[in-house]
Amino acid sequence: MGQGHVNPLLRLGKRLAAKGLLVTFTTTQKFGSAIKKATDDAVTDRLTSVGDGFIRFDFIDDEWDEDDPRRTDLDQYLVQLELVGRKRVPEMLSRLAAEGRPVSCLINNPFIPWVSDVAEELGLPSAMLWVQSCACFLSYYYYFHGLVPFPDEADPYIDVQIPSLPLLKWDEIPSFLHPTTPYSFLRRAIMGQYKNLSKPFCILLDTFQELEHEIIDYTSTLCPIKPVGPLFKNPKAPNSAVRGDQLKADTNCIAWLDTQPAASVVYISFGTVVFLKQAQIDEIANGILSAGVSFLWVMKPPGISNADATPHTLPEGSWRRLGIRGSWSTTAPRSRCWPIRRWRAS
Repeated sequence: MGQGHVNPLLRLGKRLAAKGLLVTFTTTQKFGSAIKKATDDAVTDRLTSVGDGFIRFDFIDDEWDEDDPRRTDLDQYLVQLELVGRKRVPEMLSRLAAEGRPVSCLINNPFIPWVSDVAEELGLPSAMLWVQSCACFLSYYYYFHGLVPFPDEADPYIDVQIPSLPLLKWDEIPSFLHPTTPYSFLRRAIMGQYKNLSKPFCILLDTFQELEHEIIDYTSTLCPIKPVGPLFKNPKAPNSAVRGDQLKADTNCIAWLDTQPAASVVYISFGTVVFLKQAQIDEIANGILSAGVSFLWVMKPPGISNADATPHTLPEGSWRRLGIRGSWSTTAPRSRCWPIRRWRAS
């Protein structure tokens, strides 16, 4: 899946490894090849020491050619990933057990809910890592169970009232839940996890008690959850800088970032899936200029699904008006940028 789901899972894996566990991090062979290229082959199936434990990587062949045009359609790809994964994951677990490294628990992200089924079939405990806020998790919960009305095609502008949350306007609910979302297939994937919500022994949330105290307390009455965030804080252990970037990070922007006062820079990123229209880029740039803030903006190049798109540019004259207040990059080391204030697509 996208970089925004790989990173938190890898951070969680490193935290667990640092406590003395052996963690195997698994994703697709195609994504694994990109990680190896971006990290100069630092990612390997050999054991890498992290604190008191180890982490290793094991990649699964999705059985599609690298240039298969169906890869651009995530709706088709998620179906293929499930079809292959239900076969490949048990095979991988059998191989690891034969090598004397039996797996005792599976942890997945919400876009591959079938992992909970595989774990149950094999008699293994499983957990799911939710990489957004507890408020977002609770919103999906109420949507799935139909506990309160949500915007739909007949009434797309209604407000949503969920216990422990403030009143949500129609454009404040998770965007995948709105009837106009272009990513309805991702909503369906997440709903598959909620259908399986009784199977994981725990839902791990990338949040913390002090941030969402009332929401966490309320949600814990509905299902077993455990805040484990913020995961961007890596364990202070040797070799904990193991990375899972699919693009080589441009570290030049860090030199500029280090010259800025603490907590003074806005970080702008829209992840690895969304590719904005140039008009939206212009609007954000004009907003930055009007606000007078310093910023670091990651403008990713067109991806597989929009390979014919024109790379983004800033409006003419923007750099002259910005002076030294801004920096931009096609990729940035997220772990170095995360603690600063951030705007990001939801």
